[in-house]
Amino acid sequence: MNAFEELSPDALRAGRPDALDDAVAAALAAHPLDGVETEYPHYQGVVEGPEAPPRPAEEHPVFYGCFDWHSAVHSHWALVRALRLVSDHPDEAEIAAGIDGRLTPENAAREVEYLDENPGFEEPYGWSWLLRLAAELALWDDPRADAWRETLRPLEERVRRGTRESFLGTDRPHRVGTHGNTAFALAGVLDYARVVGDADLESETEATARRLYADDTAAVVGAEPVGWDFLSPALFEADLMRRVLDPDPFAAWLDDFLPDLTEPPHDALLAPVDVEPEEGDGAAMHLIGLNVSRAWCLAGVADALGGRDGPAATRLREPLETAARRHAEAGAADVLTDDYAGSHWLSSFALYLLTRNERGIAPGAA
Repeated sequence: MNAFEELSPDALRAGRPDALDDAVAAALAAHPLDGVETEYPHYQGVVEGPEAPPRPAEEHPVFYGCFDWHSAVHSHWALVRALRLVSDHPDEAEIAAGIDGRLTPENAAREVEYLDENPGFEEPYGWSWLLRLAAELALWDDPRADAWRETLRPLEERVRRGTRESFLGTDRPHRVGTHGNTAFALAGVLDYARVVGDADLESETEATARRLYADDTAAVVGAEPVGWDFLSPALFEADLMRRVLDPDPFAAWLDDFLPDLTEPPHDALLAPVDVEPEEGDGAAMHLIGLNVSRAWCLAGVADALGGRDGPAATRLREPLETAARRHAEAGAADVLTDDYAGSHWLSSFALYLLTRNERGIAPGAA
């Protein structure tokens, strides 16, 4: 058992880095540190021609590790966030040296060039994580963060421009539990816009969220999860809308959106998913991530209800609180697996849960 697994459900649910002592910090950094330098196995996600494909490090000299581009991006986010939140991090020198080596102007320019050649690559999931990485650098008052963000800025601007030109104009939400989930990506874009003070992007993202989700009622949650889900479509929609709506309108919206959450079969959303991971079982790894991501959504939605006294708050606050702790406990038991099918990405989800109230993650994004 590692130090992270020993954290209490209350500590995990609180979302504060008080529990980030050296042992926990080292446990959470171990897999990202290894993964960002692990080029193979690698999933590219594009159609190849008859010629031999280039090496991942040639196409993505910054984000070539961690099996796929988005995992490499959010592993960098996790490492930067860890340095920001943990004074004298035990792996500080190794983390900084690795980022210095990968994040050069030439390498960032090649990442931009690849997106120009493949405009839809990693839209929207990887894009939202790239913006979260930029936001994390903006939050950290450190000369290294300033230098890294300046080097990353051409890629940040390319993704921000693509987001405004392509993603925010989507005509229907993708209500899936995997990478195409629209609500998850919109939340990342909105958090970024608020951190960096981009009022236009913030307004446009809020408008997209309202257009796609404000009129939703009676979410169908009894069928969750499906297949390889690592996100809950219903809970991530609620997690987005708590960022967009003021507390009282959000409580009213939630009352319409989850009217049967405590009744069968919909109450299944409140129970962690049973997972029995086997070596190389990517679907099981996704379900571990689902428990962790559900935990941060449940906790965030419960927090948004705050001291409200309306019907939604009265009916949902206690079951949401209980479910958040149960999911956090279930996820913590397996999230730091050594199986590469999970280790290349799950540490980022663990850190998101553990530190979600330490700026950069809504509603107090800045």
